[in-house]
Amino acid sequence: MNKTPSIVRRTSVPSSSSVPLVTPLMPSVVYRSASPDAIDAQYDGTAPGYVYAREGHPNADILARKIDMLEGAEGGLIFGSGMAAITGALFGCLKAGDHVLGGNQLYGRCLRMMAQELPALGIETSLADPTDAAAMKAALRPNTKAILIEVVSNPTLRIADVAGIAKAAKEAGALLIVDNTFTTPRSFRPFEHGADIVVHSVTKLLAGHSDVTLGYVAAKDPALMEQIEGIWATLGLTPSPFDCWLAERGLHSFELRYDRAQHNAALLAEALARHPNVKSVLYPRRSDHPDFARANVLLGGQGGNMVSFVIKGGRAEANALTQAAPNIAFAPTLGDIGTTLSHPPSSSHRALTEAERADLGISEGFFRVSVGIEDPDLLIEEFLSAIEASS
Repeated sequence: MNKTPSIVRRTSVPSSSSVPLVTPLMPSVVYRSASPDAIDAQYDGTAPGYVYAREGHPNADILARKIDMLEGAEGGLIFGSGMAAITGALFGCLKAGDHVLGGNQLYGRCLRMMAQELPALGIETSLADPTDAAAMKAALRPNTKAILIEVVSNPTLRIADVAGIAKAAKEAGALLIVDNTFTTPRSFRPFEHGADIVVHSVTKLLAGHSDVTLGYVAAKDPALMEQIEGIWATLGLTPSPFDCWLAERGLHSFELRYDRAQHNAALLAEALARHPNVKSVLYPRRSDHPDFARANVLLGGQGGNMVSFVIKGGRAEANALTQAAPNIAFAPTLGDIGTTLSHPPSSSHRALTEAERADLGISEGFFRVSVGIEDPDLLIEEFLSAIEASS
């Protein structure tokens, strides 16, 4: 019997004198090398290429280089999620006995990490108000190695005193880590304002379609970036090629989506503020925002796509509002191409006590809106009708 070549043998990609216009999806976990010497050369950094996908793959690098361009960074890494990115950044610069200071209005999971996971590893943590640089400076300790802040807090949209905090961090010899997810490099570039590490949840505005889960980290210091990369590969915080491929596609329309969503957000904020059943509206471009002057300086007149508001009443009225707005997705996420509505007391900040939420200004009538690119007139009509029904 004649033997035919086995079809399970891996074959080479067909050669072509032309190249794909669209980035190919490259899901391979492993890469073939010519010899042990060739693998040595790759691991030594004297030859380019890939060996094992947990240590890097083409789709992640393509996406990272594009976000590097937006942030004015070099050598950034894509992580499996935004929280994986935060973990990699913190683990890359902290050890047992060190102290990290966080803003007291960080994302809910970051607050949990500060309260539970980091202390369990022997890392000291504390929180202070990022809108008050003096309070942040007073909270520094001799063993403070890092400060973690968001430029715009989630969900109260307060603006951090980045200049004051960066100055305090430099004087203390601490690294400043800035989560730029809300602001994005479209309105703020942290490295230009004293940040040492920039973090993103790429899941949100950068990818923009609620179909990927990714994060990004870049550090100014190449040696620090090398430490973070070691954590990234060892703990398996690396991303899926498919998610990276989807995120790159979404990133191509990022600036168009951001500008349209920001335009809609400003219109929605003004409309909400005029409704008698709305107690307050938080949007950085509004003159009644508590950090309006700082927002103008830091964000250059940009307001972003996030709007928060408080309705009159409590949980019953909150339930009524969401049920009266079936075309607005009630979902605890942000950055989607379409508008989403979330209720922090029942989602991102549910782990806090009622008193702790009250200290942050989060009541049962508090809502956060991630504004999308829909027709603004339709969006405003839907919100006002739902608010009316809630009363």
